[in-house]
Amino acid sequence: MKKALLSVSDKEGIVEFSKELENLGFDLLSTGGTYNLLKQEGLKVQEVSDFTGQNELFEGRVKTLHPRIHGGILYKREDKAHEQEAKEQGIEAIDLVCVNLYPFKETTKRTDDFDEIVENIDIGGPCMLRAAAKNYKSVLVLCDKADYAEVLAALKEGRVDEKFRLALMIKAYEHSANYDSFIANYLNDRFNKGFGTRKFIIGRKVFDTKYGENPHQQGALYEFEDFFSKHFKALKGEASFNNLTDINAALNLASSFDKEPAVAIIKHANPCGFAVKENLMQSYIQALKCDPVSAYGGVVAINGALDEALALKINEIYVEVIIAASVDKRALEVFENKKRIKIFTQESKFLNPAYDDFDFKHIGGGFVYQSSDKVGLNELKEASLKSTRAASKEEFKDLEIALKIAALTKSNNVVYVKDSAMLAIGMGMTSRIDAAKVAIAKAKDLGLDLQGCVLASEAFFPFRDSIDEASKVGVKAIVEPGGSIRDDEVIQAANEHGMALYFTGVRHFLH
Repeated sequence: MKKALLSVSDKEGIVEFSKELENLGFDLLSTGGTYNLLKQEGLKVQEVSDFTGQNELFEGRVKTLHPRIHGGILYKREDKAHEQEAKEQGIEAIDLVCVNLYPFKETTKRTDDFDEIVENIDIGGPCMLRAAAKNYKSVLVLCDKADYAEVLAALKEGRVDEKFRLALMIKAYEHSANYDSFIANYLNDRFNKGFGTRKFIIGRKVFDTKYGENPHQQGALYEFEDFFSKHFKALKGEASFNNLTDINAALNLASSFDKEPAVAIIKHANPCGFAVKENLMQSYIQALKCDPVSAYGGVVAINGALDEALALKINEIYVEVIIAASVDKRALEVFENKKRIKIFTQESKFLNPAYDDFDFKHIGGGFVYQSSDKVGLNELKEASLKSTRAASKEEFKDLEIALKIAALTKSNNVVYVKDSAMLAIGMGMTSRIDAAKVAIAKAKDLGLDLQGCVLASEAFFPFRDSIDEASKVGVKAIVEPGGSIRDDEVIQAANEHGMALYFTGVRHFLH
């Protein structure tokens, strides 16, 4: 008779799975709550303590840590010496191990009681999983209830080959590694401000991309928790690696204004259009004016519903990707014959950003890790007025928009906003004055009037030259962090030109 060891914290589906195993001729072996449930449901199951002849110890801390358990899992069935030793020691083979672990992560979300959290660090479960995975050629190992049906089908159809077993082995080690990594990260978050001697980046694959940034590279999307599983649905087309980085930038910007009808247009992860007008249609029209050339083949994020009218307007040019909170059926039909466009939705009323507490970037040989950056809720409201003139109510609103755009744009950058729409942007430049001049030149080429606009910079102006340049096109208010050794010269320039100037004290470099 084959033997199955079942010990699960998440008991969904375990009764049905166990009944099927019993029908397939497995003897059932179990512990604690799992044993009680199976017994209650009328299954013939043996408790581990009866099997080992050793009672559970220390309030259940020691249950399965016994030679009859781990010997039965680990001995090599094809090794005659192992077989003989198992016989001499009275060790019976365990052929299937089904374990999911104590709910450590869930406990940390439910309570801050450290003693209770520590009690939910599983010891026996990972040991059994790892042992069964190591002996995968002889032992089937399950750690995911989603695999119950497939394992039963494989057993019934006689297709439990080494490839099948190997896939379960890999999943088991992924599961135990994920579990231990979360524990280590939690402890470092709690006691070392998140910066321990080791940092574990944990992700679950959502899907493979066709390729990476370039066709010769492989690529895939991974999620930390379940953000993409819950908030990312493909309605048309398949997201590429580059699409996903652009969607991230577009989503972060368009969702920065709560429930307002914001529309962001992104190209190569940088904004080339943005507006918050009275409705989404007007927001899109105004956003497109900023840089219609760059918008071609870009990504459009819509903080609300994509309806038929807006779809028809967008369809006047070629955009590669649309991400919207929701998409009407008739809007989707507008793009039915456009093969290249890709449309995604979160199936919600407004866009949901995935704000992570941490951020990291790969560099050769490792990665740099940091807490995430975000424009504070009251960052502009608490900014220090450095000039004689104060911004008007309308200018102040534009400054908020410009500041948020600047914080989400590659450094060095400057952003010009007027009437709740971005008119010009210079980004990714090696000098701030170049960013200012490039933005102004592009606006002039497009015939955009900057008179009366506001200006934001993600970092301080090292010289007054950018202020002087801004005055030539009629900038009325500026927001920047301050902190330059020449701040006095910048303030003087703002006063000379009759501008309002605010220092936030917070830099927003994005490299």
